[in-house]
Amino acid sequence: MSSPSVQWPVWVGDVPRLAAAFQPRTAIGDHADGVRREGRDVVLSGAGGVGKSQLAAYLARQLRDQERTTSAGLDVLVWARATGPDQIITAYAEAAGQLHLSGADQEGEDGAARLFVRWLAATRRRWLVVLDDLTDPAPLEEWWPDSGTGNGWVMATTRREDAQFSGQGRTLLRLGLYTREEAGAYLRRRLTDAGHAHLHDAGRADELANELGDLPLALGHAAAYLINTRRTMSDYLTLLRDQSSRLGDLFPSSADTEGYGRPVTASLLLSLDSVHEADATHLARPLLQLAALMDPHGHPDTAWTTSAALSYLRTARPPRRRRLRRHHPAVTEGEVRSALECLRTYALITQDTATAPIRLHALTARAVRETIPSGTLSAAVCTAADAIMSLWPRHDHEERELAAALRASTVHLDDLTRPALWQTETHPCIYQASSSLTDAGLYQQAIEYDESTVRRSNDIHGPDHPDTLRARSNLAVSYSDAGRVQEALDLRERVLADRERILGDDHPDTLSARNNLAVSYSDAGRVQEALDLRERVLADRERILGDDHPDTLRARNNLAVSYSDAGRVQEALDLGERVLADRERILGDDHPDTLSARNNLANSYRDAGRVQEALDLRERVLADRERILGDDHPDTLSARNNLANSYSDAGRVQEALDLGERVLADRERILGDDHPRTLDARNNLARARDTAAAVQQLDTATPATAADVQPPSDTPE
Repeated sequence: MSSPSVQWPVWVGDVPRLAAAFQPRTAIGDHADGVRREGRDVVLSGAGGVGKSQLAAYLARQLRDQERTTSAGLDVLVWARATGPDQIITAYAEAAGQLHLSGADQEGEDGAARLFVRWLAATRRRWLVVLDDLTDPAPLEEWWPDSGTGNGWVMATTRREDAQFSGQGRTLLRLGLYTREEAGAYLRRRLTDAGHAHLHDAGRADELANELGDLPLALGHAAAYLINTRRTMSDYLTLLRDQSSRLGDLFPSSADTEGYGRPVTASLLLSLDSVHEADATHLARPLLQLAALMDPHGHPDTAWTTSAALSYLRTARPPRRRRLRRHHPAVTEGEVRSALECLRTYALITQDTATAPIRLHALTARAVRETIPSGTLSAAVCTAADAIMSLWPRHDHEERELAAALRASTVHLDDLTRPALWQTETHPCIYQASSSLTDAGLYQQAIEYDESTVRRSNDIHGPDHPDTLRARSNLAVSYSDAGRVQEALDLRERVLADRERILGDDHPDTLSARNNLAVSYSDAGRVQEALDLRERVLADRERILGDDHPDTLRARNNLAVSYSDAGRVQEALDLGERVLADRERILGDDHPDTLSARNNLANSYRDAGRVQEALDLRERVLADRERILGDDHPDTLSARNNLANSYSDAGRVQEALDLGERVLADRERILGDDHPRTLDARNNLARARDTAAAVQQLDTATPATAADVQPPSDTPE
């Protein structure tokens, strides 16, 4: 089958729309363009609110749009949020998919991202990668593309000025405030373009720019206010100067370390007063406060039409009077949309389209958070976290960008408000972010995240709290997924001992810990210990939960796997047939657990020498997983591995080789050369090649050694 053709040009990520009356900052823009023509990358550095992302967007659009029809036009443009490595990886993986790079459509984002980085270094296509808001120099070496061929260019924005951001082909350009001339030009054009040139007063414009510190963000707030209220600049200056008492309470000068927070807060307070008057829904202020808790680089607007958000907003806006009672009418999605439109009108949030992510400048968000009453902060944080959980996709790999955005908002929300998400129990979004990293194949990031979660839970809850034990259990899962078998085993032994001591032998969490330890024993080749533990888990679950409980079915499935590992073929087969029948009856044919049972029964058929039955079942499992989970789900890859083994058993040598080579390439790319599943795939392919060589010897009447070839290993579930 031929590879699908690439649809050129390839655009990944949303280049921010240029602000109204955008000022191109000609001097530094020309400098950046000159640096590009010299073959060097550019890092735009500056404090918050000075317009780094806007200038980067302007330069990116120039290359993308003005040169699109020329021979020197861009073929690939990637705009990546860069506050964390996983956001960069997600954008790169998306680019690899759109470019149809070989192997990029399989499991895991990390490997696909590496493919893209290697492609950039070798291609003759014209490309641009923008890393917006780099906060940590660490990703520079691993994820900074090589533009040495002269066909591509990297541009980054950051608040930092670390030495790592310059040198090695990178030039650091510092972006400051508007010049007074740029500030005046901005105000004049903004008011004129909106049809209100009469509101511009050259003398007062200079005063206004001075009062707001020539900060582009604050001037944007002011211009939107003037346009919407039709007030004069003199009126605005009077109101601005009257904010001093409120400003002192919300943003004392000692807290304004950058020197830009107070102008933004002052302009924000005026805008909020005007929004309150214009907003018929009375939802704009609580909506803005919720949005200020999310990742400023963008979150889905659908977060605020979830049931959690609508319930919170219902009581957050002023109640209406109904006779003698205070009444909180239900909030509609239409009202939420209307309130968001009001916030956009006053330039407090931005959305490039009606369905695009909501962005809120970090400085604006900081000022807004200062307006959240202390008595409502906890409820607002919980609402934001519940909204995040409501939007999380069932399978992260199907909506990578959404999952990455939700991870970023989870981390941002926790960093801003800790320990709010940990009281009295840890919010599920903390754990979901860990699972999401693992599902994306970001194993090292998952380990780092889980190690931090364990430390925080230990500090907040204490070492024996159930949430701390759960955090340690999740860390063991991440160790296991990354192939760090012994570390996973050691941690799981400690978790089981602690749960038995604290929760008792029959607690569901204790049973889960016992099951997880059996998995680690199996991974470590300690077959009998795994089998003994799984027999105990099944007996306990049948006694406590009953025969048909999903956890009991899972324990029965796992015991069948252990019987197979121990060579007890008939017991594995009998139990596997029972598990499959039960799951088809209780869960249905397409449930993931049913597919796993079908996979494991195929393994047992193979162990029993029932080659054709194993092959038929594995073809069905692969087809079902491709249909239900998609081509790039980890379980689909395992099914492909197992089908390759059945092809080999059935003497369909070339099909086994083709599928085995595909599985190995994917696992090397995604998991690394030393991961246990990569080693299994490599061994399986070697055995398939030995089988092919033996068959070829037989075909040429040469004595064969096919009987000495070890069978390839399956992936149990």
